[in-house]
Amino acid sequence: MATMDDIARHLGVTKGTVSKALSGAADVSGTMRKSVLEAAVELGYSRIPRTGASRRVCIFIQNMDWEKPEDFGWEIVTGFRKLAEPAGYQVDIVPLTEPLQKASPYDEYMLLHGYQGALFLGLTLLDPWMKDFQTCSTPAVLYDSCVKSNPAVTQVGIDNDEGMDMAVTRLLELGHRKIGYLSSALGAYIYQARHASFFQALRKNGLPAQRELAGYAFRLAECVEKHFPRLLDRGCTAIICSHDLLAHMVLIHCLELGIAVPRQLSVIGFDDLPLCQYTIPPLSTIRQNRTELGKSAFYALSSQIEGTPISTLLLHAELIERRSAGQAPDAAAT
Repeated sequence: MATMDDIARHLGVTKGTVSKALSGAADVSGTMRKSVLEAAVELGYSRIPRTGASRRVCIFIQNMDWEKPEDFGWEIVTGFRKLAEPAGYQVDIVPLTEPLQKASPYDEYMLLHGYQGALFLGLTLLDPWMKDFQTCSTPAVLYDSCVKSNPAVTQVGIDNDEGMDMAVTRLLELGHRKIGYLSSALGAYIYQARHASFFQALRKNGLPAQRELAGYAFRLAECVEKHFPRLLDRGCTAIICSHDLLAHMVLIHCLELGIAVPRQLSVIGFDDLPLCQYTIPPLSTIRQNRTELGKSAFYALSSQIEGTPISTLLLHAELIERRSAGQAPDAAAT
């Protein structure tokens, strides 16, 4: 592992200058600080906490609420901290913004702030650091996102193939033979993965898998208004949604149109948000155990920090049956 002396020799400066640059001292120019950080990353320098000092990791969050118990990210953050803090890690929550990502590469940011690794929640495929993850050396755990072939990066989530197959299989048991799919725009890895999983599940169960059975849009209202009527016109008796908020909007739309759920149409969501118990009717959905996901994310990150590369860590999915999915109309009539 490189030392400050190695960085100093590489740049032809004193060790003191390197130390000041890494600690963010005001009397070191921005140009010098950038040169030191670039050299440190290139040479493989890493800050190792002093004996007895807390190790530092962070959770970068964007596009996800997490501050209240009813928020999607609350349990993930709580699960992560439940394991990290007793293990001696200081956990910081950092809002992930585009300006922050553009200001410095991922490795340099982590080195400058003394973080040994990070969990990322709410990444999109267009985030600037997604390119950095292809070659970074600082451990990173990506929830519901994926970067191939870098041993420093781990993907955590649930098994979407398993979850979608559970939903399709159950609807098939209930007599549904034409199942539609609604999704948010495919600008995030997770929505691309679930979209692919849906069609894989249809083929596995011997059901029609035409692309016309799916619809997606950036705005949820647009998705429902544009694609929901089209799926009904194609004879769909059941609809699976990429997440619960979209499924909830479908249920509201059904109420407005006088469509009885589940007698005339079955709806299944994904994630099992707290609101699923209170929708009309209560929403059947694929559950993610978010507390266990947070714990798994820490396990993966701490393993990476200790030198054990983990590529992918997926938890099993679980089908939660409430009252929004029932027998297909034709099956109920017979």
